[in-house]
Amino acid sequence: MTSPNKEYFNVAVELVDRNIERGFGEKKAIYYLDEQVTYNQVLQEVNRLGNSLKGLGIGMEDRVLLLLLDSPQFVYSFFGAIKIGAVPIPTNTLLKAADYLYLLNDSRAKVAIVSKELIHLIEPIKEQAKYLQHLIVVGEADAGQISYHELVSGQSRELTPAETCQDDPAFWLYSSGTTGFPKGAVHLHHDMIFAAETYGKEILGITPEDTTYSVAKLFFAYGLGNALYFPFYVGASTVLSPLSPLPEIVMGDVKKYRPTMFFSVPTSYSALLQAVGQEDSWNLDGVRMCISAGEALPEAIFYRWRDRFGLGIVDGIGSTEILHIFISNVPGKVVPGSTGKVVPGYDARIVDEEGRPVPNGEVGMLYVKGDSIAAYYWNKHKKTKETFLGDWINTGDRFYQDEAGYFWYVGRGDDMIKAGGIWVSPVEVENTLMKHNSVLECGVIGKADHDNLIKPKAFVVLKKEYQANEDLENELKQFVKGQIAHYKYPRWIEFVDELPKTATGKIQRYKLRELEKSETAS
Repeated sequence: MTSPNKEYFNVAVELVDRNIERGFGEKKAIYYLDEQVTYNQVLQEVNRLGNSLKGLGIGMEDRVLLLLLDSPQFVYSFFGAIKIGAVPIPTNTLLKAADYLYLLNDSRAKVAIVSKELIHLIEPIKEQAKYLQHLIVVGEADAGQISYHELVSGQSRELTPAETCQDDPAFWLYSSGTTGFPKGAVHLHHDMIFAAETYGKEILGITPEDTTYSVAKLFFAYGLGNALYFPFYVGASTVLSPLSPLPEIVMGDVKKYRPTMFFSVPTSYSALLQAVGQEDSWNLDGVRMCISAGEALPEAIFYRWRDRFGLGIVDGIGSTEILHIFISNVPGKVVPGSTGKVVPGYDARIVDEEGRPVPNGEVGMLYVKGDSIAAYYWNKHKKTKETFLGDWINTGDRFYQDEAGYFWYVGRGDDMIKAGGIWVSPVEVENTLMKHNSVLECGVIGKADHDNLIKPKAFVVLKKEYQANEDLENELKQFVKGQIAHYKYPRWIEFVDELPKTATGKIQRYKLRELEKSETAS
């Protein structure tokens, strides 16, 4: 690992310029649709974008909001802003106009760089964005907009990096909002290097010969590592796609680009398995490793995937605040259903409500320590103090650790259900339901019965070939009773077409609780 302890350190130089110095200039850095981009081209375009921003008056610590589909322009904008000392903010492409107004005003971004396909989400609110000075469009620009391509045209391909240091803000990531309004996590110049060295190299063993493909997009922490700074850290290649990760698109990309590393989330693994029945020709030729994060991977999906494709899935947990994965299974030593062990370079402990470590086997809150943790939440002093505890961060996740050192996820702190005075993990009930052949996905919450006692309720999405009816509902209840402790079975099952999720694929149980409240009220 290059030690970022010099007087000046700029992570864009480390992840872009350094690949030229290592002789990778003509190596393919990005595969995008039918376009192939070398590391030399990336460097030149990063520099042109950085010079363009400087020409607009953007400088040290000015925020640059990125609302971009996965594309080379995302890469150029992200590193170009960092290289001049500005702070890019990759932004969820699936939000509503009002959400972008909040992000623009909260971050005080002076510039927004937006894909043409998404500009309709910014135009209605841009006049209310108090600090926005420039709206740059990747694609044809209309009145009041700046064309990205015209802006960078003619700019110098040389750029002296800003005199940043390892502890300067490099970029922000807004939390995905599983529990409400998003918070801006401020990440520093050394954070990506630490995550790439620990998880990227120590666990995944990524090398310059690898090509990564990530179903998870660049705008959130998991995808940013998978498809950008992991491959760029070692001089590997990445496949970027602006398209929605529908099963036929994903498998078409795998066939076309033959990536060696396949990153996805449990929701997408499940969708691919559901679709693969109609496409027996689908395969993962060339893929050496499948990786999962975003939410806990059900044991049932692990086995279905391995039986179909001959590859296990390496599951782990990361977060926006910690940047990437900090607890993970290890290739060749996967324990299905578990989250794995602590990634070298990190530390983890499970504590009770008083912050005291709990014995193995006992459920508590997960605290993590590691050098990729964000510095703080922007403009959220109280929440920062609640979450960032010296060297440690309270993840808000409840786990237990077994005698072998493996961590087992039981749910978010506010998702746990106390049924009959005993804590029930919604994840355990969900994973059990997922083992039934009819269940595509599900979410479990607590609901009060006629005596106002809390019991589990399941919202279930069925596979296409199954029909919702009372017989199946009773069958599912009996199935869970036969698998886990009797008191944990769902007393109610509601069949639904889809579950509310974040852009990262996490089930938003708080929205299920809101749905339940509205149904009860009516």
